[in-house]
Amino acid sequence: MIYPSIDALLQKIDSKYLLVNIASKRAKEMDENGYFQMKENEYKSAKSLGRALEEINNGLIHEKK
Repeated sequence: MIYPSIDALLQKIDSKYLLVNIASKRAKEMDENGYFQMKENEYKSAKSLGRALEEINNGLIHEKK
């Protein structure tokens, strides 16, 4: 099973398109500057996009309103 699930992520951010946009921007930030909001060993995913989705699921990244 994929973690985090799309259902859990859509509870945090209402739109699939906005979710993809936020996650991709955060993943690029991680690749460029190497800054992570969680400890390296707390992530389940090895790739930056999966890590960005985990940060969204944990409430570390919020939708701007």
